[in-house]
Amino acid sequence: MQAVVAGDDRDPFSYLGMHKEGGAVVVRVFHPGATSVEVLQYASGEVLAGLTRVHEAGLFAGTVGTEMQAYRLRVTGNGWSFDIEDPYRFGPVLGELDLYLHAEGNFLRSFEKMGAHPTVKDGVDGTNFAVWAPSARRVSVVGDFNGWDGRFHVMRLNPGAGIWEIFLPNVGPGAAYKFEIKTQSGAILLKADPFAFQAELPPKTASVVAADARLGIEREAVGKGPHADRRSPVSVYEVHLGSWRRVTEDGNRSLSYRELAETLVPYVKDMGFTHIELMPINEHPFGGSWGYQPTALFAPTSRYGSPEDFRHFIKACHEAGIGVLLDWAAGHFPSDAHGLHTFDGTHLYEHADPKEGYHPDWNSYIYNFGRNEVRGFLLSNALFWLARYGIDGLRVDAVASMLYRNYSRKDGEWVPNIHGGVENLEAVDFLRRMNELVYGNHPDAITVAEESTSWPMVSRPVWLGGLGFGFKWNMGWMHDTLQYMSKEPIHRKFHHNNLTFGLLYAFSENFILPLSHDEVVHGKGSLLTKMPGDLWQKFANLRAYYTFMYTMPGKKLLFMGGEFGQWNEWNHDTSLDWHLLEYKEHAGLKNALKDLNWLYRSRTALHVRDCEPEGFAWIDCNDTEASVISYIRRGADPDDFVVVVCNFTPVVRRDYRIGVPKSGRYYEAFNSDSEFYGGSNVGNGGCLETLGCPMHGQPDSLSVTLPPLGAFVLVPEGR
Repeated sequence: MQAVVAGDDRDPFSYLGMHKEGGAVVVRVFHPGATSVEVLQYASGEVLAGLTRVHEAGLFAGTVGTEMQAYRLRVTGNGWSFDIEDPYRFGPVLGELDLYLHAEGNFLRSFEKMGAHPTVKDGVDGTNFAVWAPSARRVSVVGDFNGWDGRFHVMRLNPGAGIWEIFLPNVGPGAAYKFEIKTQSGAILLKADPFAFQAELPPKTASVVAADARLGIEREAVGKGPHADRRSPVSVYEVHLGSWRRVTEDGNRSLSYRELAETLVPYVKDMGFTHIELMPINEHPFGGSWGYQPTALFAPTSRYGSPEDFRHFIKACHEAGIGVLLDWAAGHFPSDAHGLHTFDGTHLYEHADPKEGYHPDWNSYIYNFGRNEVRGFLLSNALFWLARYGIDGLRVDAVASMLYRNYSRKDGEWVPNIHGGVENLEAVDFLRRMNELVYGNHPDAITVAEESTSWPMVSRPVWLGGLGFGFKWNMGWMHDTLQYMSKEPIHRKFHHNNLTFGLLYAFSENFILPLSHDEVVHGKGSLLTKMPGDLWQKFANLRAYYTFMYTMPGKKLLFMGGEFGQWNEWNHDTSLDWHLLEYKEHAGLKNALKDLNWLYRSRTALHVRDCEPEGFAWIDCNDTEASVISYIRRGADPDDFVVVVCNFTPVVRRDYRIGVPKSGRYYEAFNSDSEFYGGSNVGNGGCLETLGCPMHGQPDSLSVTLPPLGAFVLVPEGR
């Protein structure tokens, strides 16, 4: 009695509700504020017994005959009376197998049981709640339905697994809730649900019972995007949904998921991108984190609509033939009081030692990848987005921070692994397991690592000793080539190596060439402002750079706004500057990028061997004085090839000779200096004829005209 009244009973079901004791059936009810409680026969509503108040805090008890039966309660207070279901008459939420799998870290579909799930139990509508908090003295579900009073709906603890659970009758979709956790020291914590499938609109922080958690919708309901593997064309448009386009006439609000389905999706399709990559849409309290510090990993942010609305957006993408990749922040979580930090009063999800569990750069906490239940939580989340929303792939954020124990730490600020090394062995095991599960359960999905170090075999199979990712961002290529392009053309000959060095390791991984959001924030300037020269030269430089990017080995990724030459740095609180498309330079750049996408997709030589050394050969990479490079991209068929020439100076070079692998006629399939793109229209006319003279180790050669700050693609006639 004292434990129940004090809110310290870990198993209130053993005391409250209906119980057979000796030859009698006893009902006990704890309802603070009530003056009387009656037990009603469930079917007829007949009063079986009035209960006696046995404790002034609101505890009532009494006998109701000798046989167990279904019942309801009539609770009366000062000026009010209502009939309710007793949550303590319902059975457990989780089974023994669920608890066992959770404890060993293999509860891979825990999203089917953990969190809040609307259901019908014994003919009664309600919601199952389950949460992991093994060190708590007491856990209650609180919400509008009980006045946010933790004394009402205390949960049952499954001691071996540390999971608390309860079925709350007549609580359904749309109900806001949290878990009130009483720690061992007696402190009261109010925590959002780690498995929440929906959350309140920030700055509110409560979890919300999601309607579609009842449905168990699987991937087939939203379809699939295009297959993406090493031999497929993969061109990714990276998007922050809240700032792609805003409605200025309506308070500068962001577009909703459904509005984005009507605007973003057709735009991406027309531009020729194969995939949209969403910066994290997991619910996050601080918009300035761009989603990379989520507090609800299972909930699409309510900033743009409901879970059903988000699923509608994914389905629209798939119907348009566009795949969807989701940025997944599984390395760390924020310090917000309602989040995972010290969830049950202990360091449950994070390491207790700040040298392992605290990330100083981001003021966040690092998951304890060595703990079974934490690992299972994250693995389940990875599979959740693929299974329930039909996401086509995960781009794992900040992988380097997960792999290295000394990441961004000075000597003495980190803890070595068991072998004395810097590698985070537990995180390595976690990433390998995650990739095995993703590809094992969803062979058509992909995983991508944002990994900036020389860690070997990131995108090689686990069975070969790799981390198991499908692709890795090529941060080195991005850094070197942007540094080169930022130089004045007259100085580029001294930095020629920045263009060519990437080919020394281009096939050591399955690379994606990223020009991501990270390159256009924090004072780095936009891509266009990185380019030197006057207005014409800036645009010519960027068109040539995009041509170089789209014809180099590796899949492609471009952050929104880059396609039309955004001048301003990206700002998550404002829209992209779409009005710039009124100017011919910006419209021309957009046209060039669009044509490059379709050229990349339609020419197998430009994508089928992106990840194989047989797909690339230099013609001449040594013309440093002229800052010109030329190369061949090959497909699987020996006759399937294109020739690419890039001139990174503003000098028109006529009668410039290059070797080619086949005699005959060639035509320009693309020229970045076309007047259609805002260029000076210097090029090679409709067709070129080989000279009959070998050069650059090739059997024949061409005499070409190089446009200023331009690049072009030549295709043999008949291909």
